[in-house]
Amino acid sequence: MTSNGHSPSRALDAIVEGIAQSYAEGREIDSLESAALPNRRKVIEALHHLEHVAFMGFYSTKLLDKDNLRTHLAEHIHAAAEILTEHIARAVVYGRRGGPAPQATDLEWSRAIVESVFAEIPRLRDLLSMDVRAAYQGDPAAYSIEEIVFSYPGVQAITAHRFAHEFQIRRVPMIPRIMTECAHNLTGIDIHPGATIGRRFFVDHGTGVVIGETTLIGDDVKLYQGVTLGALSMPRDDAGALIRETKRHPTLENGVTIYAGATILGGNTVIGANSVIGANTWITESVPPNTRVSYSAYHARATQRVETRS
Repeated sequence: MTSNGHSPSRALDAIVEGIAQSYAEGREIDSLESAALPNRRKVIEALHHLEHVAFMGFYSTKLLDKDNLRTHLAEHIHAAAEILTEHIARAVVYGRRGGPAPQATDLEWSRAIVESVFAEIPRLRDLLSMDVRAAYQGDPAAYSIEEIVFSYPGVQAITAHRFAHEFQIRRVPMIPRIMTECAHNLTGIDIHPGATIGRRFFVDHGTGVVIGETTLIGDDVKLYQGVTLGALSMPRDDAGALIRETKRHPTLENGVTIYAGATILGGNTVIGANSVIGANTWITESVPPNTRVSYSAYHARATQRVETRS
């Protein structure tokens, strides 16, 4: 008996009944179609298979050589394809009809998407190789490529993004965001799968970095911790609904460096090539190429200094 004289099981049964009744409200969160939705755990499992494929020699627990490489690659590719074919189809069908199981045509479409993305893996591995090399060349505290692949959160985040972006541009719902949010949870780096990121991208330290959906990033860009590439406001139509298909986030041209804590906002904001944005700056207007923007805390009122370099 509890201190108030009620049986614990009876009290909990009453709580369960109250919770069950709350599911009759008809709200979005009251849906009981979980079996029809993509499974987050399985999608993350597929992502881990793809990480193995991208960095086989780093992730494998088995001895690898040129003779058995294809066998081990096939294990991960087939496992990831089986998972993603089913769960992409679930995501598409759920968004279209709200719950029924995928039909053969849905699975065929999903399988074609998976095969299309997987055919890009050699190219994605080339991009990831350049990302890893950029980290090694950009961080004097890095002593080996192996250290970077094993331990740098920026590499983990960009690996998830490279795969998720391929599904995103093929209009796959839910799945890309699950992948990048997995990396976000593990690394503290939040990259929307819709962001377009060029070659040799490096996030140093990484914690607190936010890169919005419509961000465009060129080649050889380096970000430090706490950088936000965000939207100025939430554009809405005449009915008050959010306008989603619009450029809301900034563009960073080739060779840009953004130091810790900088915030750059707006879809029309362009940071010109080879510019350096100092720590803790707040930018809502475009910056010309070859410009250095710095924040000064030595004045009575905070100011930003803009220097254009020849």
